[in-house]
Order: sequence, then structure tokens, then C-alpha cells
Amino acid sequence: MRRTLLVLIAVLGICCLGREVRADTRVALVIGNSAYAGVPALPKPRGDAEAIAKLFRESGFDSVELVLDADNAALRKAVRQFDEISAGADIAVVFYAGYGLEIRGVNYLVPVDATLASEPDAPDEAVSLDRLVSAVGARKLRLVILDACGDSPYLGRMRRVSRADAGPALPSLGRVEPTQSNSLIAYAARAGSTSVDSGGEHSPFVAALLKNIAVPGLDVRLAFGRVRNEVMQLTAGRQEPFVYGSMDGRVFPLVPASDQPSADDSGDVRADYELVKKIGTARALKVFLDTHPIGHYADLAREDLKRLETGMGMQNWGDDVNIKRLQESPK
Repeated sequence: MRRTLLVLIAVLGICCLGREVRADTRVALVIGNSAYAGVPALPKPRGDAEAIAKLFRESGFDSVELVLDADNAALRKAVRQFDEISAGADIAVVFYAGYGLEIRGVNYLVPVDATLASEPDAPDEAVSLDRLVSAVGARKLRLVILDACGDSPYLGRMRRVSRADAGPALPSLGRVEPTQSNSLIAYAARAGSTSVDSGGEHSPFVAALLKNIAVPGLDVRLAFGRVRNEVMQLTAGRQEPFVYGSMDGRVFPLVPASDQPSADDSGDVRADYELVKKIGTARALKVFLDTHPIGHYADLAREDLKRLETGMGMQNWGDDVNIKRLQESPK
């Protein structure tokens, strides 16, 4: 009888373990627009998109759709198809590189065949950011990454329409706030500002993404903290990436951690630790410990967490991970 019970427990344990280790379904749509007609072409978005798509494929994403130099019809079709693909996924990511602008309070991503002769043309000739965000329908994490903060040439020649409700037009993307939880929208530069070009193969933002976004086990918030710091350093403080949105206290890596934890006390781990110290919440420290469970900085984080929970040492600023505080922390 006891042997039968032990066998039953073992079988149930294996079944439960199988459910726990089921890999998240990860899908991505990657768009790079370089060959614009009628306005200056952009040299880097095509190569940036190809590099991001390659990174996602090598990181084990289940589906990666790469769309290059998309005209209006192709861009709308790609968004519509991704709407269906992402609905059944756990994690969905969209990356877009190309021109973007804000007209009357609406952000638009610009296809390569757009002319945008006047403001009323924008809803027909471009794709709104709201439409793109609505197509990212994953269950656990929805992430939109936009390298569309260059100085758009369309506004200088666009015919403005005088209307009482006409808002300002910006040559880059304006501020956005996701309405769904566990949704992030990452800009290459803070809303209303423009990106800085560099002489490298990729834009500063994409170069930092390629280095940090797919680190196994690294929470996406910590990854974007690293991206922010690296871009600020590469551009001498002239470009500050910014993330809009909020997430709960779970760890959300784009690439799952390896089976064996490692005592990684590298400079990157130190930077992550300094970021969560600046946030100053118990939940931020727990995210760090889930990402880096062992090592010198893990030990420091546990001591910080103990002092915070007992009301000693660190000031308790609440229990939510504040993405804005993470992004605004000094380098």
C-alpha cells in the first residue's frame, strides 16, 4: 500500500512539474522601414530590424514575422495578421523602426509610400500606434518597442488644417499610456524628443537592445534599465530611452533563465542592483532576487529586503515597481 502511494505521489509530482515548466509561447512582429519615397530614406531601420528578428529567432521565439520597407497595405496586413497570432501567445513583442509622428494627439507609424500632404491624410496613409498596440494581445506580457523618434520630414511640408479641435503636431512620437496591465511601450527617446544618430552599424537604441533585451532570465524592466543607461552613455546624455506602462511583481524575462543559476557578479548585475536600490521597494528587490538568486549582490539584496520589511534602513516607498522611477534614475 505504501509503495503504491509513493508511486502515485511521484506520478503526480511529475505531472505538476510538467505543467510548471511549460515554456511560454513567444511571438514577435519586427518592422523596419528604410526606403521611403518622396522624403529622405533612413539608412538603419532595415538592418536594425533584421538584427532584432535574428536575435528573437536565435532566442527561441515560436514565431518571428519580419516585414521590411512596408507600404500602407503591407503594414496594415502585418498588423492584422499579428493580431491573430498574438492572441494565443503568452508573450508578444512588436519592434518598429522608421518614421513616426504625432498629429492631433494621435501617434502614427509611417509606411514607405505615405505622402501625408495634409493632416487629414494621416488616418488613411499611416497606421496609428493605438492600432498597433491593440494587436498585441498576449496573455502575460505585451511589449511594443519603437525606434521612431527621428525628426520626421513630413510636418514641414504638410498642409495644416485650422480647426478648433486641432492639436499640436510633433515631428516624433508623443506620450502614450497603455490601458492594459502588464503592457509596456518602449521609446528610443522620451516622448517629444528626437533620437541621436551614430556612426555605428545600428542606432544607439538598437545596439543596446541587442546586448540586453534577450539575456536569459533578465526581467524586461531591468533590461530596459540597462538599455537606458547605455544609450545615455553612448549619446553623452542627449538621448534618453523611456518606457511607458506598468507591470505586476512577477519576473518577466523575454528569454527564460537557464536551468542552473549562476553567481554572476558582473558589472551588469551591479547595475541592476543599483537600479532596484534607487526604486527602493520590496517588490523591486524581489524581482532582482528572482532574476539573480545567488551571488554577492543577491546577498546584499536579501539584507536590504529584510531591513525594508522590518522598517529599518531603507525608506518604504510602497510596493509597486515604478517603471518611471526606473527610467528616470541617473546614470
